[in-house]
Amino acid sequence: MTTLRDDVRDQSSVRPGRRAVAAWAAWDWGSAAFNAVVTTFVFTRWITSSDFVDPDVVRAAEAGGDGSAAQAVLDGVLADHSAWLGWGIAAAGLLIALLAPVLGSRSDDTGRRRLWLGINTAVVVVLTAAMFLVTPDPAALEQNLVLGIVLLSLGNIFFELASVGYNAMISQVSTPATLGKVSGIGWGAGYLGGIVLLLVLFVGFIDPDVGWFGVTGENGLDVRVSVLLSAVWFAVFAVPVLRAVPEVPASRERARRSIVESYRALARDVAVLWRTDRRTVRFLLASAVFRDGLAGVFTFGGIIASVTFGFSASGVIVFAIVANVVAGLATVVTGYVEDRVGGKPVIVASLCGMIAAAVVVLVLHDGGPTVFWVFGLALCVFVGPAQSASRALLARLTPPGREGEMFGLYATTGRAASFLAPGAFSLSIAVLGEQHWGILGLVVVLALGLVLLLPVRVGDVHPRADRRPPADLLP
Repeated sequence: MTTLRDDVRDQSSVRPGRRAVAAWAAWDWGSAAFNAVVTTFVFTRWITSSDFVDPDVVRAAEAGGDGSAAQAVLDGVLADHSAWLGWGIAAAGLLIALLAPVLGSRSDDTGRRRLWLGINTAVVVVLTAAMFLVTPDPAALEQNLVLGIVLLSLGNIFFELASVGYNAMISQVSTPATLGKVSGIGWGAGYLGGIVLLLVLFVGFIDPDVGWFGVTGENGLDVRVSVLLSAVWFAVFAVPVLRAVPEVPASRERARRSIVESYRALARDVAVLWRTDRRTVRFLLASAVFRDGLAGVFTFGGIIASVTFGFSASGVIVFAIVANVVAGLATVVTGYVEDRVGGKPVIVASLCGMIAAAVVVLVLHDGGPTVFWVFGLALCVFVGPAQSASRALLARLTPPGREGEMFGLYATTGRAASFLAPGAFSLSIAVLGEQHWGILGLVVVLALGLVLLLPVRVGDVHPRADRRPPADLLP
């Protein structure tokens, strides 16, 4: 039978301190360049815009106006491009689900967690910089669009693989008494770092007709320079964690395993986990559902603000900036609370708060921008704390030495449920007929995650208790 005795290794050489925490959180601050600029607000929106549509089609649609046949053609092309992007991200998600747990496990076994964090981060930086090569050249629009989608999809794969090692490192820079605080600091740094970078890029390149160094929007140069600087930003802030946090020791027995043997060992470990510590398995399943609901809030928040509440394009960006600041500050503060009361109460309270705020937004959808500013921001207060507490709680549940494997499973289960929020959002609109009903779909996903989480018994995982592997996992 597979056991974890050989994985409970002495990590006494790791001494958490402020320098290590700051270095670890700096990676989160820098990685927001990929999340905020590449996948959310700038690059993804650009390659699925009319810039990558035949100029003749765009001009015809502008001349014909809303409701014209030409506008319908343009809408169809944009929908096709969004579908291509969706397929690319879906394929990336499948590969992440297959690779994350076993590669995370091997980084634990071979004592190369920091090394693989550095390698995967470097690949993301290179892929982000390569996005500068994507141009809206009328002679090669589809080729450039496909190039952008391929680079984005590959970036997602390596970013998630890097995140597995990064999340696993939380046990090296925290103690059982500070897991919540440290997780909150990292997640809050991610929110705030993304906003600082977005402000710099918005003021310097994206908003003005002629930006810094004479950069304009011609040939998409403003966006291309933005992703290039984002790559530099990520690279710079990824260095401290690679210097300040030591490598984990290797497991001599498991380090000799082949890739195939690693998959077999992973299957055996999951089977043992199910037989001996089902609360962790149940938490992974519940968190996969509510984390997808949390992601859906940010994915569709801008669309809801624009279509349902009448925000302008600049208004959406301003709201996004304020929302991320609110979420970041709330996450840091709540991290201290999590260390005192535990992760599950924080997650439950956050999900209840989000559901209540979302219901109010849905009921008062005719109230205009003021409603969304008040209750949309109230909703954002709870997003970061739920994400951060979820990471900290899994770290408390994980046997020492198996952090990479468990956070790999965390990534896999999250990807397996990643269709829920988009599907519920779209289905609600399709069935009920208006866009604001999409909010109901997000509420259903959050509520389902809450229902799955409530029976999970984690009361004996005290914030200040020593993290030890379940007794049944030892021979």
